[in-house]
Amino acid sequence: MVVLEKITEINSILKDVFNFIQTDERVKTDFYEYLATIGSRNISLNQMEKIFLPYVFERKLDDKTILELYKDKIGNNEIVENLLNAQASIFEIKKILKNGFELYNLINEKTYKVSSLTKMTNFRGVYSGQYIVGRIFKDCDEYYIIEITNVLSHSQKEEAYRFAIMKLIQSPQLLYFDNPDKENEIKSVIAEMYQKFISSFGKDIILTTNKHADDIIGAFNEGEEIDLSDKGCDIVNYKFFHVKELENSYNNFLENSMGGFASHNETYDVAVIFDKEKGLYAIPFYATFCKIFEDKNAVENAKQCIEYFLANDSIPNTILERVSSKYSNFMETVNEILGESYTFEVLVKKYKPEYYQNTMYSSATVLFCSNAFSEVFDYLSVEKPAENKQVEKVGRNAPCPCGSGKKYKNCCGK
Repeated sequence: MVVLEKITEINSILKDVFNFIQTDERVKTDFYEYLATIGSRNISLNQMEKIFLPYVFERKLDDKTILELYKDKIGNNEIVENLLNAQASIFEIKKILKNGFELYNLINEKTYKVSSLTKMTNFRGVYSGQYIVGRIFKDCDEYYIIEITNVLSHSQKEEAYRFAIMKLIQSPQLLYFDNPDKENEIKSVIAEMYQKFISSFGKDIILTTNKHADDIIGAFNEGEEIDLSDKGCDIVNYKFFHVKELENSYNNFLENSMGGFASHNETYDVAVIFDKEKGLYAIPFYATFCKIFEDKNAVENAKQCIEYFLANDSIPNTILERVSSKYSNFMETVNEILGESYTFEVLVKKYKPEYYQNTMYSSATVLFCSNAFSEVFDYLSVEKPAENKQVEKVGRNAPCPCGSGKKYKNCCGK
């Protein structure tokens, strides 16, 4: 089938999906509620057609996207199956082609030649060097662009890369989605760093507090020796509590990351763990979580701590497996506190389903391997020395003048 015929077929499917949301009573009701929510209740049919794609891909009813509900209605269809695997990302436009674009995906670091489903005249004002937030998918070894929701100028490079990092933080697997070469690179980095971690510390877990975690991780990254004798977990009264600095928003997540754990106001325990297959984790309240299975009455807010470990997407199933293998009463205690009767398998599938559906590496390892993350940190590192002209005179092991709480060598002097 030639590309033109395939484009016609894809557009026919998309038109039928639009008809589906207009005719299925339950979906139609929800779609109009969605339009009201985004302030687009009174719009034309033409405008509605432009809005429906994000709704189809991202809105869920009964834990299924609208596209999945459409698939359930029509049965197996190869194009619909491929649409379900579409990737939403931010792309740099490398070239404008006769019938599409050459795009560089800032997130998974792969270049794509994509065909447009509409006439290229619809993209007047879109040029090489700009960035587009869009969605592409693969069908019969060809890639197609099916949605552009935003266009950024070449001068908005930092904003484009920040957007890429936010997507990675939300879904770390996007770094290696549709890019096996990148996943092989991540695996190689993990294998190398695991051996380095064991060689440095003689074990794969270090219990400490947030006041020392940055120094430990920094020394590991720099390949430096560090005395752990005064950097252990000296928590006496175990208590779980809300740490506002751990809840990063789009606007502050990079700055908070540069600030590190030591910049947080309160003291709490942190476990620095290197998983042989998944990478490096820094897990807040790990020792507090473990203490629950030694003496649940000795931990203040034990239930909230368990709920935090279950609901937090950045804490993988392997951490729960590690603790459950250490404490034979793990499930008995969890069920008693939550008032449930889970098996371990049911518990993990309920709270960590993404780890069963995808290969998930640690966010820290993914960001370490991400060119976009390095790019944005370069922006931040360049800005800070400019604000303090004495930076170059600061000793490598002295506190960084930027106020991050980290050593100069691990921050602006890195």
